[in-house]
Amino acid sequence: MPGENLSRDEARERAALLSVDGYDVSLDLRSAVGDQAGDGPRTFRSVTTIRFRCNEPGATSFADLIAPSVTAVSLNGRDLDPGEVFDGSRIALDDLAADNELVVDAQCAYSRTGEGLHRFVDPEDGEVYLYTQYEPADSRRVFANFEQPDLKAPFRFEVRAPEGWTVWSNGVGDLADGVWRFAETKPISTYITCVVAGPYHYVTDSYSRTFPDGTKLEIPLGALCRKGLAPYFDSDDVFLVTKQGLDFFHEHFDYPYPFGKYDQAFVPEYNLGAMENPGLVTFREEFIFRGKVTRASYEGRANVILHEMAHMWFGDLVTMVWWDDLWLKESFADFMGTFANVGATRFKDAWITFANRRKAWAYRADQLPSTHPITADIRDLQDAKLNFDGITYAKGASVLKQLVAYVGQDAFLEGARRYFKRHAYGNTRLGDLLSVLEETSGRDMGAWARSWLQTAGVNSLTPQVLLDAEGRVDELAVVQEAAESHPELRPHRVAIGLYRLEDGDLVRYARAETDIDGPRTVVPELVGAEAPALVLVNDDDLTYCKTRFDAGSLEALKAGLGDLTDPLARALCWSALWNMTRDALLPAREFMDIVLRFAGRESDIGVLQMLHAWAESALTHYVAPEGRERAGALLAEGVERELLAAEPGGEQQLAWARFFARTAEGQGAFDLLQGLLDGTSVIDGLAVDQELRWAFLQPLAAWGVADEKALAAELARDDTASGKRHQVRCLASRPSEAVKAQAWAQVVESDALSNALAEATISGFDQPSQRGLLEPYTEKYFAVIERVWQDRSIQIAMNIVSGLFPSLQDSPATLDAADAWLAAHEDAAPALRRLVLEGRDDLARALRGQACDAGAVNHG
Repeated sequence: MPGENLSRDEARERAALLSVDGYDVSLDLRSAVGDQAGDGPRTFRSVTTIRFRCNEPGATSFADLIAPSVTAVSLNGRDLDPGEVFDGSRIALDDLAADNELVVDAQCAYSRTGEGLHRFVDPEDGEVYLYTQYEPADSRRVFANFEQPDLKAPFRFEVRAPEGWTVWSNGVGDLADGVWRFAETKPISTYITCVVAGPYHYVTDSYSRTFPDGTKLEIPLGALCRKGLAPYFDSDDVFLVTKQGLDFFHEHFDYPYPFGKYDQAFVPEYNLGAMENPGLVTFREEFIFRGKVTRASYEGRANVILHEMAHMWFGDLVTMVWWDDLWLKESFADFMGTFANVGATRFKDAWITFANRRKAWAYRADQLPSTHPITADIRDLQDAKLNFDGITYAKGASVLKQLVAYVGQDAFLEGARRYFKRHAYGNTRLGDLLSVLEETSGRDMGAWARSWLQTAGVNSLTPQVLLDAEGRVDELAVVQEAAESHPELRPHRVAIGLYRLEDGDLVRYARAETDIDGPRTVVPELVGAEAPALVLVNDDDLTYCKTRFDAGSLEALKAGLGDLTDPLARALCWSALWNMTRDALLPAREFMDIVLRFAGRESDIGVLQMLHAWAESALTHYVAPEGRERAGALLAEGVERELLAAEPGGEQQLAWARFFARTAEGQGAFDLLQGLLDGTSVIDGLAVDQELRWAFLQPLAAWGVADEKALAAELARDDTASGKRHQVRCLASRPSEAVKAQAWAQVVESDALSNALAEATISGFDQPSQRGLLEPYTEKYFAVIERVWQDRSIQIAMNIVSGLFPSLQDSPATLDAADAWLAAHEDAAPALRRLVLEGRDDLARALRGQACDAGAVNHG
């Protein structure tokens, strides 16, 4: 048998042969508590009955199951020998009838990796919490099934759980005679089924809506989290955004929410942001804020709530046939999350966050060697796992934003409405969506799809301005360029803004909206305009591109970016400057200087926090090594100045405080952090809550100021799941050979750590101030990653291969080591090679940036 990695061809063959009528799944989770029996993995009983049809009686196929053992298998009343038909990941099915019933009785394993049925023990009170996470293909770790998105079916779940527990699933559940039984679902894919069980804190509400025809929709709402997080759980705000989203999507989609109830579970040790299980959406519990956070955090949570809600229609009601068309749900949900945030909630500036944060993710992904068209070539499940990336989400959403401008919002939404009604509870491909958009817009969608969905890479747009003798615009053109590896020049609908100084403010005084096509496009609408200080291509963020500047505009920004009054224009300029830094067109120290001079005037808190992240990345990766120490000191001094100058108690002060901790170096900074921790220093208005305490402790640990005893004392103060993660990160960040060896062994040589603690250890291991300590691990990394990929679950393997790539060993020798590994492992798993290629590309980009930075200093 080929094993766990189901291929697209196998899925096509099985879908052509089989159709599924329904599942009955019975889980006995009473083994989740108490002492573990035996030395193997802790297991639970899973009994699954699958009713399905075969259009070629006598044919062979297989069902999917990953389990330590199978007790019994029967097919159409015929007992099969588990030892003969089960190979650890598949159950062979021979001599199928036209109508079939498969019953599988298995012992499945609880997970500590966040894949399948995850089991978490709360260190605060010893309580056990369970939840499932499957996408793309981990439901087979919990029950036998046909694990592919186009074999949809109704599901009935029943669960036996420890006394005192509550159990949730996709449908409404009732407890009778010690068994939780759940209403049958609509036809859905295996990967969005869900079970959550444990002594969770549960809050309820309800949503109602009356439609124009007089029918009324009632949706029970619920929200749950661990008991230890209940004091921090602002469920009222979660429900507020939920109701606003349901109103918004009902108004725009004209298709009632189809899945009955709407529970939202905030669960521990979660690998993702959230998952769109119909009727039972799961979120990472970090969306419950234990300390003070900025408005950007609340906006981000609202965006995720609305993103997952959009999936109820895009993804759950209508699902892609195979993972090639993952974008049909993720790009739409990413776009709709922001669209609804702006249209329905208090976060009216969410498009600024989208332009500044989400598109930065897309721009990075689209310049990696692993970039791919939005409609990707997904050969198998490992490919699918890696394609939950910045292309599928953020680039896809950016392109949809442009599509709305191209066909018009009304035509776009009418297309969505027809799409839902035509394909409800079914599966679709790209052509199904394009056909309804052609109907509603009257436009030929084929050329648009070929340019934007079926090619990879990002274009750059640069203005060219010629002035006449009187100092007015004689010609304004836009030059479009593409990378050699992806030479496609695309049609762009853009706005071009001209800006000038008025009373010290940089304001727009002229704007033209036009179509860019080909290598050079003249914009006649702006001829005769007064000479601009700044030309902003892609003003208002209508298209997906890298914005460049002419020489005069770049100098205007260096001198006065903070004078730009429009927050979206300012965000776009910041993003463009960061892209130039990454592309080795702007020296890193020059970018950092611009940040230090103007970030203190930034009013959008999300943009400010992004600038902090970019400045930190510039120092770590793009500043020339010989300039790093001085640049770090200047950054630390500047950040401390901004912290002390920030408005007391404001969210800017909080953002600068967190950034101060990340940039702190030198005894003065360490003394201030220690004083803020022990109360001997006070900054007016800054409340040092528990989360901020850990933020202050981490750099003290990394620089060797806070020792193991201090970290143990802090854990005693915050003996919670969150506190444990923070402590583990701090412990691994200490500057000691023994510490690094222990952290490496815990993550690479052992699987004892849970996914969350392994992630925290990896985060602590890699410290920019410890390049020398980490140097020996380059050779060890390349020696071990193939074994890691073979032995560990794909999620943990991805975390290790990406998280421990020796990016801080930024020298040609590390590039050579990566190239040598790639050359010697041409037959390694494509997904593993992809991760190494991405790490290598980031490192090569950093070296180019460092050369640019060094050259600027040498020639300055």
